[in-house]
Amino acid sequence: MVWTERMLAALGRGNDARQWHTLIDKVFSPKTLALAFASVTKRDRAAGVDGITTQAMRQREAEELPVIERLLREDRYEPQPVRRVWIEKPGSREKRPLGIPTVRDRIVQQALRAVIEPIFERDFSDQSYGFRPGRSARAAVARVEEQLEAGKTWVVDADIKGYFDNIPQDQLLALVKHKISDRKILGLLGKFLRQGVMESMNGWQPTASGTPQGAIISPLLANIYLDPLDHLMAAKGWEMTRYADDFIIQCHTEAEALAALAQVEAWMAEAGLTLHPEKTRVVDATRKGGFEFLGWHFERGYKWPRRKSIQKLKDSVRARTKRNNGHDMRTIIKRVNSITRGWANYFRGGVQNVPKSLDQWVRMRLRSILRKRDKRKGRGHGRDHNRYPNAWFAERGLVFLITITHDSAASPTK
Repeated sequence: MVWTERMLAALGRGNDARQWHTLIDKVFSPKTLALAFASVTKRDRAAGVDGITTQAMRQREAEELPVIERLLREDRYEPQPVRRVWIEKPGSREKRPLGIPTVRDRIVQQALRAVIEPIFERDFSDQSYGFRPGRSARAAVARVEEQLEAGKTWVVDADIKGYFDNIPQDQLLALVKHKISDRKILGLLGKFLRQGVMESMNGWQPTASGTPQGAIISPLLANIYLDPLDHLMAAKGWEMTRYADDFIIQCHTEAEALAALAQVEAWMAEAGLTLHPEKTRVVDATRKGGFEFLGWHFERGYKWPRRKSIQKLKDSVRARTKRNNGHDMRTIIKRVNSITRGWANYFRGGVQNVPKSLDQWVRMRLRSILRKRDKRKGRGHGRDHNRYPNAWFAERGLVFLITITHDSAASPTK
């Protein structure tokens, strides 16, 4: 939407193998910034280090956009540090960092991505599925299933150690320079890479490597850095399926898988990255144990949601079904459905005993609420099934996982 007809024509022919020279004016154009503003502020989001939320930013659009345009036009835009907070991992006592950029930085990054993404997207490998227009995790899973059905059951299950935090910034910018020579675009990208993070207890910390946490531009930059690996694997004939930094390689034999792994290890060393020694392995998907990819567990011709995927769902449902929940049952069910419906749509076609047992667990959580309201202790069991049968919940709108996931139920690799 922000590209001119002339630019699209040049993109279609590969820009005659030349670099793109003048792009910054497309980034700070009023049209691009207005579209970026609408995209970033359409949902309520937390504030960055400046304390300005998306709700507050929506009230100051008329005064904010001209300021952003002027700073970009004059090459004086300076990103603020990313606010870092720590949140609990689902089903674990450990915590992971979450980066929250300022709303203004998100707007600039959205505009920047809108302008430069088509340049790289045109030549990205078909083996890459993560954070790309028109591609999805389900499509990546479908490709994995196709390769399994074709007999490529020896799998390199790879894990890049701290990928987003360890991408060498100089090498990343060098890859961007292969296609873009606009000095202001490159300078703006460099500023975002070096903007640092801010923690309440530790103050500002520099980011000498990696891409910005929580940044809109980070997935694109991560794909740019791994794109040479995608094309190398394709040229070697290895069937790699990648979603961001999560990828597997499928082969006919163990020897092929080991050779592919050696090739990946060599590439990683040159790229300044490391495969996680404990999480990277070669496995035979036809045997017990299998492998996991994009939330699924694959084993002996079948697939089902992996344990962490189930745990994450349960944690989300638990938060909405506490026994002291004061909302009416229809409201509680509506909130539960908002979680379970999306989960079930993604995990369609897996082994059916998983959603069936989860349906039973969800109804137990709801019966426990009703049991407490009847002034009875403990969780839902026994005669509660007669007091509140499955049909009682269905009448109040409860979505049953088994009805959504039932298509192509328990057939091999489905």
